[in-house]
Amino acid sequence: MDLRFTHHGAVDGVTGSCHQLTLPDGQAVLVDCGLFQGAETSSDRAGADRLAVRFPLAGVRALVVTHVHIDHVGRIPYLMAAGYAGPIYCSEASAALLPLVLEDAVRLGITRDPATVRGFLQALKERLVPLPYGHWQTVIAGRPRLRVRLQPAGHILGSAYVEMAVGDGPQARRVVFSGDLGAPYTPLLPAPRPPWQADVLVLESTYGDRRHEGRRSRRERLRAICEHAFADGGTLLVPAFSIGRTQELLYELEDIVHRHGEQPLGPRRWRDVRIVVDSPLAADFTAGYARLQAHWDAEARARLARGRHPLDFAQLTTVGDHAEHLRLVDTLARRREPAIVIAASGMCSGGRIVNHLKALLGDPRHDLLFCGYQAAGTPGRALQALGPRGGEVLLDGQRITVRAQVHTLAGYSAHADQQDLLNFACRMRRPPRHVRLVHGEAGAKATLAARLRERLPGAEVVVA
Repeated sequence: MDLRFTHHGAVDGVTGSCHQLTLPDGQAVLVDCGLFQGAETSSDRAGADRLAVRFPLAGVRALVVTHVHIDHVGRIPYLMAAGYAGPIYCSEASAALLPLVLEDAVRLGITRDPATVRGFLQALKERLVPLPYGHWQTVIAGRPRLRVRLQPAGHILGSAYVEMAVGDGPQARRVVFSGDLGAPYTPLLPAPRPPWQADVLVLESTYGDRRHEGRRSRRERLRAICEHAFADGGTLLVPAFSIGRTQELLYELEDIVHRHGEQPLGPRRWRDVRIVVDSPLAADFTAGYARLQAHWDAEARARLARGRHPLDFAQLTTVGDHAEHLRLVDTLARRREPAIVIAASGMCSGGRIVNHLKALLGDPRHDLLFCGYQAAGTPGRALQALGPRGGEVLLDGQRITVRAQVHTLAGYSAHADQQDLLNFACRMRRPPRHVRLVHGEAGAKATLAARLRERLPGAEVVVA
């Protein structure tokens, strides 16, 4: 059976995920439709062209969303504007969160006109088709028929990998799109399990060339970095995506405070530390996570049963309006106060974290902690490189001298590492005969491809 794969993003890097499977009769399904970020917005994707949907939509019958991060869903408004009027399939939790993500994206990137935003959200909600995990859904009723089934991916709440069954009977083909896979023991989420079989696997490769440290070790390192920042009265800044990373960090910080609350931090104690979420969107998502407790893992639900609230505890405060945000930035720059500030964006390319960085990076009392992947060309990647030696970084058009200490705690990545990706591909009962690697930088894809060829002899491994 002649199946064609076209990748409209996440080929030269880790953003802009958008993949198309076309059947022999020309009908097609899209998996994700995300924004490009960092260096992937430059050169031939400059300006409005990086947002435009240039590929033909005549045969596209369905869009399947793996999860609601902006680099997987951010071009959906442009897809709809280009004429796509079909269904948008996603998990039940993603259906609850996607309107929040895209309302914010439309307001920031397209228009603030209330009527236009409301009209878009109404059209979006009419097209959403929430699917429970494990449920087969026919999305193209032709010959061959195409069905999809979502399974937990463990990346963020509601994330899924996509199983596709193309055709019926002995000639049927199984295609799996991994989306973004999570690491085992990610806070709040059950670990992903590989499917039973796949003929073709389209696999992410973000961390295809490296391993993460274990959860206990990374929690102790998180605690140590916090205590280092607080030793001289500084603030710890944590750039984090509003959905996923913010909630995972809060979950771990609540546990550290619970375990070590009475231990000293200079003249204070751990239970005196202020933990601030400086992002209205992150606060909305955290509330959304709390409402979707049925999708949490057993450990998180057990904490709730014991009377602990990992996303709503005494030391946690949120910052709402912009004036309050500016007051917080000014206060932290002038006063010595042990505080952890979590603010978007995760790659420091915009959002409130930029004001904090401009105010605090020049002071060696403060610390900056990266817990997530920093794409090439983003300020976050530049700060990671500068951290050990100092230097200058360009933020919001200003050159800022870096004197704060910069740390990276990769173990908190919401992405599977090399071993997790190998396990996903190689532990299927009927492993794939064809693997297409996407969503990774060149080195990560090449390294993972070599390991897959070792582990899956006879399989064709293609770097897309």
